[in-house]
Amino acid sequence: MTRPSEGGPAPGRAGRGRLTVYLGAAPGVGKTYAMLDEAHRRLSRGTDVVVGFVEDHGRLATAALLEGLEVLPRQVLTHRGSEFTELDVPAVLARSPQVVMVDELAHTNVPGSAHAKRWQDVHDLLAAGIDVVTTVNVQHLESLNDDVEAITGVKQRETVPDHVVRDADQIQLVDLAPDALRRRLAHGNVYRAEQIDASLTQYFRVGNLTALRELALLWLADRVDDALTTYRRDHRIESPWPARERVVVAVTGGPEGDTLLRRGARIAQRAAGSELLAVHVLATDGLPSAPPARIAGQRALVESLGGTFHTVVGEDVPSAVVDFARGVNATMIVVGVSRRSRWKEAVRESNGTEIARLAGMIDVHLVTHERARAGSRRIGRRSALSGPRRTVGWSVALLGPVLLTVLLSSMRELVGLPTELMLFLALTVLVALIGGLWPAIVSAVVGFLLLNWFFTQPTGMLTIAEPENALALGVFVLVAAGVASVVDLAARRTTEAFRARAEASALAAISRSVLSGEDTAAALVARLRETFTLGAVSLLARNETGWEVLATDGVDPALDPDAAQVVLVVDDERVLALTGRVLPASDRRVLEAFASQVGIVLEQERLRAQAEQARILGQADATRTALLAAVSHDLRTPLATIRASVDGLTATNLDLDDADRAALVGTLEESTARLERLIDNLLDLSRLQTGSVRPVLRATSLDEIVPFAVEGYPPGAVVLDVPDDLPLVHTDPGLLERVVANLVSNAVRHAKAGSPVVVGSAVVGNDVVVRVVDDGPGVPDDVKEHMFDAFQRLGDTSGTGLGLGLAVADGLSTAVGAELRVEDTPGGGLTMLVTVPLAGSAA
Repeated sequence: MTRPSEGGPAPGRAGRGRLTVYLGAAPGVGKTYAMLDEAHRRLSRGTDVVVGFVEDHGRLATAALLEGLEVLPRQVLTHRGSEFTELDVPAVLARSPQVVMVDELAHTNVPGSAHAKRWQDVHDLLAAGIDVVTTVNVQHLESLNDDVEAITGVKQRETVPDHVVRDADQIQLVDLAPDALRRRLAHGNVYRAEQIDASLTQYFRVGNLTALRELALLWLADRVDDALTTYRRDHRIESPWPARERVVVAVTGGPEGDTLLRRGARIAQRAAGSELLAVHVLATDGLPSAPPARIAGQRALVESLGGTFHTVVGEDVPSAVVDFARGVNATMIVVGVSRRSRWKEAVRESNGTEIARLAGMIDVHLVTHERARAGSRRIGRRSALSGPRRTVGWSVALLGPVLLTVLLSSMRELVGLPTELMLFLALTVLVALIGGLWPAIVSAVVGFLLLNWFFTQPTGMLTIAEPENALALGVFVLVAAGVASVVDLAARRTTEAFRARAEASALAAISRSVLSGEDTAAALVARLRETFTLGAVSLLARNETGWEVLATDGVDPALDPDAAQVVLVVDDERVLALTGRVLPASDRRVLEAFASQVGIVLEQERLRAQAEQARILGQADATRTALLAAVSHDLRTPLATIRASVDGLTATNLDLDDADRAALVGTLEESTARLERLIDNLLDLSRLQTGSVRPVLRATSLDEIVPFAVEGYPPGAVVLDVPDDLPLVHTDPGLLERVVANLVSNAVRHAKAGSPVVVGSAVVGNDVVVRVVDDGPGVPDDVKEHMFDAFQRLGDTSGTGLGLGLAVADGLSTAVGAELRVEDTPGGGLTMLVTVPLAGSAA
């Protein structure tokens, strides 16, 4: 048989149980007392009520309320040798009451319980159809956890998700004035006597309690507001109910938007718990009516003011704003005074006026600003046709009808009015093809007048005797105007298509280059000047004294935004200053894309610089760590050996024979040489990392280099195979000797016992290749790429050396113009090859 907690509601009970939550503004306000008081009221009404879990915390008044109520036994659990009691969910399900009282909803259950949290136990009881009455303090709500910690300095470890409480069927706020709660605490009604003084001076300070009380009220107000919204929606109530201040700011993306948002924020701050909402209306085609960068800036501003930004789509801006305000139950709409001049408002009322007319019971606050009623000079549409072509079009429009009239007058007996109408219509179409719309309209009007005066009866006057002729002339004018409009529109669309394709191509090229990391800020500045044929473009950054030039291109660039003809804002600190010509408004979209890409490039450069700095710091840290290891071991070991050898040689109480003295002297020499090589490598690496290596390249012979690099090894340890007739090489003798010496030292360390290291050389093309060959264990292919990193021993477990030899050899090889490579030795081992250019080929 399936248990109720697993299979559904308890037997005989359908549906889900109801959840009632007593929300306490602070500990000790009496939420458990209120819960038990409700249990007694329900019991007196005949409801089957039990107590599932209640913690009285030693409070006598709370314990007294438990009398007369059925208290179910708790579940006993053992954890780490101690016994704990928890809510016994199976016992409650077996008892199957109508209502169960469960204290401390946010409680964390002891390990071994069915659920980790008590609210999950409550969920099982609700699913079984049992009503639950529970308690929780506001500081235990998950969303308020950080705020509570900031106020009280105490982090709450037990929390409950907000939705658990929000979804309750009923929430009762249990509140108490801070002074009254402190008196209750002082009287010992909350905590034990030894805890009172500490509580009063820490958690239960008046400021803390006041802030917690406000948090509880605001959180509950949100819950009530949600319920009010649901009620209005369910009952289809469209008119706003001003239960809470909610300010809607209508922004168009214009420069006055920042002023409106700040004014709206000040209005919203006058009432606690109020909301600020910004709304921007997009046209029904979804195309932005304002620069995206400005909209993004206003979105960031409203969020920084504690509000939210919303975008709606609507054909009519005022109606869309008012509909949004009604939908969110707004109490006020903030809108800016129109930027249009008064005579334009006389033709069509402004958005603010229309919003005020449509708002009904919602208050409308009109905010003036710098650009209010400034008017705007309407820039006529630029013709898609060239200047010379328009000139020819106007000439044909004015002279063509006159010449055609003269021609037709001489042929009056050969042609009739229909033919004359068609010829004038053809002339109008020709004018439209050449000069566009307005020349064609003028040509049609002039043609109409000439046809009426010279060719329509009665001639010599603007009177038309036949209605049919009047109709023909009217049709002529309409057809001429229609054809001219179509021709002009086609020309404009063609030009716009070419422009759009050029813009898309330019933007695609910019995006491609930026994504690939190929472009720098200087390259984008140059491309901007070239694309728009500007005189000069400057990328300027604001500093403490004025403006700093980051990149320029062109002649006589602007060094200050005030000296530029067009200024594009990249971000808060940088701008693009353009000189040479004033760009039309149609180019602003591409210009803003350029500015955006410049910002991306600058950000990429900053991130690359940070990454490079982090890499350098990482290398420096690795160097520092390795140097510390060297001081603690690799440097100390030879020093200790030297000290022991010197002590042995100078000791007066030791009777050393010649063999012992020779052994100590040999040890002393070996340790000194080892210490010298170690210090040389550290100094060489330091010089390489700081860039202070200055090679002196000259023609020299390998006979002056290789023999000195293999000195100091026991006989038979190193075999030289360097021909005497090798040509001169172009290198720095001292640095190349250090390269070969480090390679030989590394080979000797890894070669098999008793097997010599072979150092040979040969001419290969225009180079001389020096080979250092050993028959040691070799190096796997996947490790070879790390061989020349500093502090890499690559399997060397001898404990001697820092792993600097190959790193120094690689760095010095590059410094002297040589190439260091590694190959496997046939039969096992490793071969290091140093390729040095011949003196003649290098010259």
